[in-house]
Amino acid sequence: MFFPIPNLPIIPLLFIGFSLGSAALLIAGNLLQKQEPLRFASKVAGFFLISALTAIQYLHLGYLLEQSAGVHSLLYLLLLYSIAPCFYFYSRRLLIAEAGYRWRDTLHVLPLLPCLVLPYNLALPLAFLFGSGYLLWLTKTVYFLRQQRQRFHLELLALATLFAIAVAVILLGFIWPLLDEADFIRTYSMLIGLAFFAVTLTLLRFPSITADVSEAVQAAYAETTLKNVDKAAMLSKLTALMQHDKLYTLETLNLPMLAEQLDLSQHQLSELINTEFHQSFSRYIRQQRVDEAKRLLLSDPNASVLSIGLSVGFSTQSNFYAAFRDITGIAPGQYRKNHGSNPNQPAR
Repeated sequence: MFFPIPNLPIIPLLFIGFSLGSAALLIAGNLLQKQEPLRFASKVAGFFLISALTAIQYLHLGYLLEQSAGVHSLLYLLLLYSIAPCFYFYSRRLLIAEAGYRWRDTLHVLPLLPCLVLPYNLALPLAFLFGSGYLLWLTKTVYFLRQQRQRFHLELLALATLFAIAVAVILLGFIWPLLDEADFIRTYSMLIGLAFFAVTLTLLRFPSITADVSEAVQAAYAETTLKNVDKAAMLSKLTALMQHDKLYTLETLNLPMLAEQLDLSQHQLSELINTEFHQSFSRYIRQQRVDEAKRLLLSDPNASVLSIGLSVGFSTQSNFYAAFRDITGIAPGQYRKNHGSNPNQPAR
């Protein structure tokens, strides 16, 4: 006996479901970088960006289930036109040093006007055309940071994945007239789902990605701030704070706190670490913590991996594992197994 199988696009529905769940977690868990250097306006833009993408996916869901024609509504067009400006305002603070907001920024609402006066068949592809303009801005801005890529190369790879998805979305918009409407909705739904997956994975893999990128931006734009600084003395003092005082074990340690200990400005400390260690501040601290964790994993084989991670300054097990894998290429337990005196001892 065979049961009838509904003719539903399963894969697009899975991507839509993942998008809706991810959006709820990003907002409810405040994963829009609560502790990172973002201004209130940037956080608001990020909130609206996620909300717009979520609403689009919800309308896609109604279309694919044949329960709603919302994709033909004015709301759908307004959501499409709002994505690029929201992304611009969210990312500009990270990608441009000292980026402020001016009255002419209100001109970014002008692209919303075509969807109020043009017919749907013209307004929809035009939304993707406007989006390509913002994509060109992003390309130029990220290209300017190319000299800083060695300081956050893995993070840049994650951003490149999002960039590739954005390019695919733009291309989809350009070939929209050649596609069946259902194929367009399915493909667009999957691309949005991939974007949510990439964002979620990036935040899990690089919890401090916005701090890393922000520091690279400051280094790319700013002139040297170390002209009157005795770098040798500062490096010696920094080494003492790390090796003897083990300041990195403080979970709350941040750039302003360490800069105050060294009697430097935040920009001076950031530049010092960038130029001398070719790392961002956050990665430098992660490196110190992981180095100490490696020592403890071998010197104290009875201690659990989690307790060691917390003792060196990581706030959660996931952050510890992500940083350890990033720096060593393997998990803490595997490191202990590979380098311990008793390789048959199970990792804890």
